[in-house]
Amino acid sequence: MADAATVLVARHGETHWNRTSRVQGWAPTGLTDRGRDQAAALGEAVTQRYAVDRVVASDLQRTRETTEGIRDAGQGLPEPTFDADWRERGFGVLQGLLAADLFERYPAHDDGDSVSALPAAPENGETVAAFCDRVRDAWERLVRSVEPGETTLLVTHGGVIKVLLATVDDRSLSATLATHSQDNCAINEIRIDDGGARLLAEALTDWR
Repeated sequence: MADAATVLVARHGETHWNRTSRVQGWAPTGLTDRGRDQAAALGEAVTQRYAVDRVVASDLQRTRETTEGIRDAGQGLPEPTFDADWRERGFGVLQGLLAADLFERYPAHDDGDSVSALPAAPENGETVAAFCDRVRDAWERLVRSVEPGETTLLVTHGGVIKVLLATVDDRSLSATLATHSQDNCAINEIRIDDGGARLLAEALTDWR
């Protein structure tokens, strides 16, 4: 059996829109001071615990800034590859709305559920199905590309992580999307070997 590969999946650091509960989607939102501190702490922890061979990230501003903070604090991390397929769900014209305003606009959506599960096709945005298909396709490509024994760090978004958890851990997709996102800069460890992908650790934040 070939050596197992590892994928570390991290959410970006805190943004100003996270603080105010605004719908971010693809908006160019930047990190707060706290978000930058979270990225630095994550970078130190990752390089202490793992030998990272590859860094992949969403190309949105908040993931770029998080990746930069991780690499500045870490030691010897490789240059990242930025990929639009790892973006958060696109919410189009709904981006920038307060979550509370979104729920008023879509009263059929349970306001206890995350906006990730919003059953709507916003103008210039993505449906739930299109978003999930994009993420699953990106995951399949990543799994095919990993080398035995390799460790990859993936920096992405809360909604993307929900789709990956449902895919890897055989969870209900609809129920997982409805949950709140993991904490900013939480990390998940996935092992990939001949038997497929297995979730080893979820939503770790013990270094903060």
